[in-house]
Amino acid sequence: MSDEFTAADTFEPGSSTVDRAAETIRSASHRVSDAIDAGREPDMPLDILTKLVREAPLPSLAIAFLLGVRVARRR
Repeated sequence: MSDEFTAADTFEPGSSTVDRAAETIRSASHRVSDAIDAGREPDMPLDILTKLVREAPLPSLAIAFLLGVRVARRR
């Protein structure tokens, strides 16, 4: 994982700040996408959550709503 961070930090000397920011965002989104893909493999947490939501969409929505209310009130 440390090579991913060092790869994102190696920029050309003539590149602008906008180019560096864009490359950093691309790199971060790629890492997040890879993590999501890994979590969707069979019997991984995102796969289990997806199955639960497909089986019972209304109770899942109610739970998500209550968790959202709880988090919003804490702030």
